[in-house]
This record gives sequence, C-alpha cells and structure tokens, in this order.
Amino acid sequence: MSTVETNGVETYYERRGDGPPVVFVHGAVVDHTQWAPQFDALADEYTVVAYDVRGHGRTGGSDRETYTVDLFAEDLAALIDALDLDRPVVCGLSMGGCIAMTYASRCPDGLSGLVLADTFGPVSLTLGERLQRASLRLTIPPARLVGYERVERAMVWLRERTEAGISGDYDRIEAIRETGPPMSTAEFAKVIRALASFERARVDLASIAVPTLVLYGEHDAGFVRRQSAVLGALISDADVLEVPDAGHASALDEPAFVTGEIRRLLVRVGTVNSGTGSGSGTPGPANAVDDA
Repeated sequence: MSTVETNGVETYYERRGDGPPVVFVHGAVVDHTQWAPQFDALADEYTVVAYDVRGHGRTGGSDRETYTVDLFAEDLAALIDALDLDRPVVCGLSMGGCIAMTYASRCPDGLSGLVLADTFGPVSLTLGERLQRASLRLTIPPARLVGYERVERAMVWLRERTEAGISGDYDRIEAIRETGPPMSTAEFAKVIRALASFERARVDLASIAVPTLVLYGEHDAGFVRRQSAVLGALISDADVLEVPDAGHASALDEPAFVTGEIRRLLVRVGTVNSGTGSGSGTPGPANAVDDA
C-alpha cells in the first residue's frame, strides 16, 4: 500500500509504468478506480498515477472542519511535488475535473496537458443550474439518516426519469463502492459542500495555456454539456468532444473511446514538448496553490 504525506494527510496512490507522467483525479464519493480502464491501458507507455482524494477511499478523512476544491487542488499539487512528477498531464472527471482545472490555473507551469471529463467550471450559471447546484446540499440530511448510498440511488432514479442515460453504467459505480472503503457521513457532507460551493472559486480559465481535452457524455446532464462548451471557449487551447452513448462517467461508460482520445492528447503533448523543450519544467510546489 503506497501513501505519501500531502498537505497534512496520508494520501493513498497507485503508480505504474515508465514514461511521461499522467495523473488521474476521480469524482466525488468514489475512488481512484474510477479511472481504472485508462490507468491500465496507458501504463504501457506512460507513468500513470491515480490517487484517492482527501475524504475518499484509502486516503480517508481528516480533521479539517470544511473542505474546498482549492484544498483538494493543494493536495494534488503536493502529491505531484512529493512524487517528483515532471509536468504531468492531469486528467479529472466530474469533481476531479474541478480539482484539475483549479490546479492548472494555480500552477500553470506544473502540468503539460489537461483532460476535463464530465465536469463543470465556476462560470455563470442559469437559474436552473443554480437551483440544481444548491440542491446538492439537500442530500446531506437524508444521508445522515439512511446513508449516502441510498440517497444517491434515489437521485439516480429521479435523474433517469428526466434525463434518460445520464447515469450510464451505474453498476460500475456501485462496484467501486463495494470494493473500496466506505466513506463516513461526515466526510460525505464536507465533500458535497465543497462541490456545491465551487462556483464561488477563483479559477482563471484563461490562464490555462496547455493543450486541453474537454469530454462530455452524450447523455450527461444538460448543464454539463452546456458548461463543457463554455470551458472549451474560455481555455485557449481546448478541444471539446462528445463521448457517444456515455452518461456522467464517460471513462467507465465508454472506456475505449476515452482512452483513445487521451492517447491522442498525450501524443500531441509529447510532440509539443519535444519540439519546444517545455517538458523540462518541474511542477509547482504545494504552496503554489492559493490557500482555501
């Protein structure tokens, strides 16, 4: 079991392969295995690292009273620094995408490429999107009573009634939960509050200059599809692609498609770095990220 101290917590991670580094950041209330298909496939040519975000999986919780996406991005910066990863390509899905874009904006010299999958940014929200984001907090009281797993299953059932296919292959998400350590209700509440408050974060998307791939599932939530286009417009060097037949966890729903597109980005990043020498930089230290 590999752990490293990052920002006051012992962060669990898995590392495999040899080559240019790629770091995977998972979504809320799952763990690093959400990226397992890509982690396994890319280990043939790259150094791949996947870790459990604070509050999740084998990293577990901490004594912090509140979490923010800024804090999670500080943890990511500390992980990259501790593992001595030279300007990795950072791939984030859903909440992991929020963490990845925050890291990219805070530490622009600390990565060479960025993948944002099924995610959203701190951009202007419609009234409906504000209400949807605010409703995240409403899951906390029932989770205290019956557990977050039951609450999420109920939410999945409701979402499927209005946006068919949004949950994708939800059995795979449940399998992750069954094989990994359970999350405490207290940690669930801190993670949900961090995610619900992300629209207030200070993230300068225009400062992200590395090649970026924005992916969204064909059947993902309407606000994710809309915000993917906004992210693509605000990040200077971004390509936006729809993942056919995928829901909100496209890396699991259509793993071959997502892996193929990430490989294409990695080839492009490698070509750019070898042509310009920009791959010789080092990631920013943990304190390069603004305090939450």
